[in-house]
Amino acid sequence: MNNITDSSNSKKRRRDKEIEDEEALSLEDNLTFSDTLVALRVMRSQFPRIDKVSIQPIILQSQIYSSVNDRTQVDRELESLRREKVLRVFKLNTGQDDHAIMFLDDYLNQIERVEKRMEEKKQGDLEVFKWFKTSVIDSKLDPSIGHQELCELLALGGKVKDEHISLLINAGVLTRQLIDPDMYWFAIPNIGSVLKGLSQGRKELLSFLNRRRYKEMMLAPLEKKRLRLSPLDMRFHLRDLIGSGHLKTIHTPTGLVVRVSKD
Repeated sequence: MNNITDSSNSKKRRRDKEIEDEEALSLEDNLTFSDTLVALRVMRSQFPRIDKVSIQPIILQSQIYSSVNDRTQVDRELESLRREKVLRVFKLNTGQDDHAIMFLDDYLNQIERVEKRMEEKKQGDLEVFKWFKTSVIDSKLDPSIGHQELCELLALGGKVKDEHISLLINAGVLTRQLIDPDMYWFAIPNIGSVLKGLSQGRKELLSFLNRRRYKEMMLAPLEKKRLRLSPLDMRFHLRDLIGSGHLKTIHTPTGLVVRVSKD
């Protein structure tokens, strides 16, 4: 038993050391990882601080795809981490097939921040947040939930009213699905400015590269550029667009080149 514990602790120490090392490196030096969890933790530590926006770090699924070569491995490891309640996966309202990943502890912290803000404004019956965290989040691991199941799980905490559901929607922890009003997506509160920056940053970066003669640029100087329309940094957008296939990287004798992928 001790050998198993020692092995587990040793593996964790190696991961922590790898994360510390990776944080100090440029994107060119830490574009890929062999382990999905290490990639997630490094990207969590590198999530840009956004002025006047209170949001815990998110990682896009596309960013993980750009960082671990085997997509099947990524999907398998993400599913395992989701079932182990290490993280949650969210469908993003971007008009594209975008998914965000947030560590569960960060998500619970995000909900508590919103709850505290609503408490200060004396907005509604806030006990529903406790029910949501203990009865819904803990047992429903999928990105969506039906109205009936939501009410049944909340009822484990107390008597559920329509106002409770409205409060969760207003707080940004649930969004009603357009194609089926009886279904909800689990959502990340305060993510609006991140989604706006994500959309605008994608367009700005692709437009910049498309205007260049060969629609490419060396990664090292490109990473240092600042985007005007997005509060997210260049590294965030590069990982996203490489993982989604809009950009590709090419090894050259002088370093990595980033090029727009042909349609």
